[in-house]
Amino acid sequence: MDDKIEFTNGNISIRPCQPEDAAIICEGVQESMQEMLKWAPWCHHDYSISDCKLWLDSRHQMRSEGIEYDFIIFDAKDNSFLGGCAIDQINRKHNFANLGYWVRTSQEGKGIATAAVKLITRFGFETLGFTRLEIVAAVQNKASQRVAEKVGAVREGIHRNRHVVHDKIYDSVMFSLIPQS
Repeated sequence: MDDKIEFTNGNISIRPCQPEDAAIICEGVQESMQEMLKWAPWCHHDYSISDCKLWLDSRHQMRSEGIEYDFIIFDAKDNSFLGGCAIDQINRKHNFANLGYWVRTSQEGKGIATAAVKLITRFGFETLGFTRLEIVAAVQNKASQRVAEKVGAVREGIHRNRHVVHDKIYDSVMFSLIPQS
């Protein structure tokens, strides 16, 4: 995958994460810490730019090997950082993957996650050739569930003990998207 690709709807754009994005991503995570700690297993109280740089240093290889595809979400007009989205937990044997997303706290409620999910879903189906993308949201994570519903994902049910964040185990709602016929 080309590290320079970009997808846009005219309002927001997504592109692969790059090492030079460390400062803006770290700032967004720190701004959104209270919400991120609830649902993002990788987030912790002391999250720093060095944590972000370490993670970003592995992104090119993860994309190259087809293991994980991480994107930043940014405003298409002023280039400000809005959040992130990813396709990960890839299962090529059965041709599906997980789709995740987050939006920085100051930008919530503006349809950004919904727009980003639509863009990354198109990439997952058209470019990567998946036949199923899953969105797994803890039962208590109503915001992520609303995004899944807004993009037309089908709610398939509750998976018990499906989500672990900081040693807390949550039941999760499974949603799926499949390519349009």
